[in-house]
Amino acid sequence: MRGRKHIQALIGATLLAGIALPSMADEIVIATTGGLMRNVLEEQMYIPFKEKTGTEVIPFDIEVPDQWARAEGMVRTGNVEFDIVTATGPDLVDKADILLDIPCDKLENVVKEALPGACQPKGVARTTGGMVLTYNAEVFKDKQPASWADFWDVENFPGPRGLPDTGDRDWWLPAIALVADGVPKDQLFPMDIDRAYKKLDEIRPHIAVWWKTGNQVQQIMRDNEVVMTMSYSGRSLATIKDGAPFAMAWDGAIRDTGYFAILKNSPNPEGALAFIDFFYGNSEGHPTFISTVGYATSSKSGLAQLPEEEQKLYATYAPNYELLVDPDFKWIGENRDMLRERWTNWLAQ
Repeated sequence: MRGRKHIQALIGATLLAGIALPSMADEIVIATTGGLMRNVLEEQMYIPFKEKTGTEVIPFDIEVPDQWARAEGMVRTGNVEFDIVTATGPDLVDKADILLDIPCDKLENVVKEALPGACQPKGVARTTGGMVLTYNAEVFKDKQPASWADFWDVENFPGPRGLPDTGDRDWWLPAIALVADGVPKDQLFPMDIDRAYKKLDEIRPHIAVWWKTGNQVQQIMRDNEVVMTMSYSGRSLATIKDGAPFAMAWDGAIRDTGYFAILKNSPNPEGALAFIDFFYGNSEGHPTFISTVGYATSSKSGLAQLPEEEQKLYATYAPNYELLVDPDFKWIGENRDMLRERWTNWLAQ
């Protein structure tokens, strides 16, 4: 059996040279980000999976945009090296033609353990967070903001705000603007874009920081540049654990899920499906994974092993999960050019 470093080096070389590697049933290659995520997955999932099945997981460290560029090139040449790739919700729509169909009803542990909506036709949820309202609990001691309507209420909740100018802000922000304007979460799509931007016009003068990275949103909270902001829930949680006096309000947070997806014609699709099902069945690995990466899995029994006060900090805690906006990625994908153009023009005004 080949070592991981050797396999990664060989994959990198063959991607450039266009040389096919042989398919090996005792290995699967998973493309995902490196660092903490890779290390914890390896400890809590990859190694136990090999111990149980004999199939080794070869991690391939790569950022998601680069991953798709590689994957699309592999599919074009018929030289597919990745088994599992990391996908966002929009990716499941945009890249559907190169992704394997997921037999959700045939994955025993997924059927038993997964939260509603976790298994999609082209991917299965790995981690779920939310684009969540995060506020300074010391500033708002007597009455706390609880919704996007409160984010817009600068009279009762005064102070500088933060919003993202990164990621999917071209539909995140119209979505929360409509929620703040009273549109029910289950009636957001198709979005009334004119109404959304009229509402965004109201809050714009109160935005002190248009943040661009996860590190920046944490920093503006630590430095008290804002009293409330939209933030990745994992970044908010990390800031809170570091001692910053912030708290999260989940009502109307936008569900933000990273998925396991399988490339068509991958070397070992059966092994890939077996790993995904194992991920949901290996409930003892989930508490450490969740606590370490700051994002919850969609395993019901996995999250339940944490103390309830800690469960409340995650998107998949049942009372939080019910409050999340469930995006219509088909509509978003079909309207992506319009959404981006509208956002770019509005921000440039």
